[in-house]
Amino acid sequence: MAKDSIWTGKVAIVTGGSSGIGRAVATRLSRKGAMVLITGRNADRLAEAAAENDNMETLRMDSAEDGSGAQIAEAAASRWGRIDLLVNNTGAGQPLPVDAYDEGVIAGMSALNITAPSQLVKAAHAALRESRGAIVNIGTAVSRNAAPMLAHYGATKAALEHLTRSWAIELAGDGIRVNAVAPGPVKSGALTGMMGLPEEMARQVEEQEAAQVPLGRRGETDDIVPWILRLGSPANEWLTGQILTVDGGWSLRS
Repeated sequence: MAKDSIWTGKVAIVTGGSSGIGRAVATRLSRKGAMVLITGRNADRLAEAAAENDNMETLRMDSAEDGSGAQIAEAAASRWGRIDLLVNNTGAGQPLPVDAYDEGVIAGMSALNITAPSQLVKAAHAALRESRGAIVNIGTAVSRNAAPMLAHYGATKAALEHLTRSWAIELAGDGIRVNAVAPGPVKSGALTGMMGLPEEMARQVEEQEAAQVPLGRRGETDDIVPWILRLGSPANEWLTGQILTVDGGWSLRS
């Protein structure tokens, strides 16, 4: 892929950048000429992603840890001297029927889906103000409708969408644009990874979701990445506070 003058020399942070949508975004940015810092908890996957891409650095970090936001922002700023784009991609979700509600699991989802991006936005604020940069949060189309078994996942991602709109107003005076992408069912490994489903159950869910999508298939990361880049691009000067649902019509079903 040819480098893109819009991204050449720009610096991006992609949390959860060692797999799925995060890795696809980080790879596309790197190949367009951006300097990219990816974070994640798995050292092997981080190293594998960085080995495949130029201009990519890694930071092994659990975004739920106290102080993670400051460490992530400092790692990018100290390495490259600026931050132009923050992609809050790290997230947590787990199927939970009412009778299985667990305080620790719910707290963990809240920590990754609400607290972690909040702390990173705080830590990166000054650098983003200087670059007049952008923030793209990754939500979910699950939050568009009732979500039995996924209520807390949908609720915490809905909270992130509210934060998106609120940050868009609060940071507009600093020239920082804040938007979000809410993907539908995407082939990203999330069902067996983040959701923790056994492979057989994950296949059943994938088949069920594919049948529910009006456009006839589950999404690919390539269906999502271009929209993240458009919302985060320096060329986007007048769009902020928007939540873009990219789901093949899945959330419109009755």
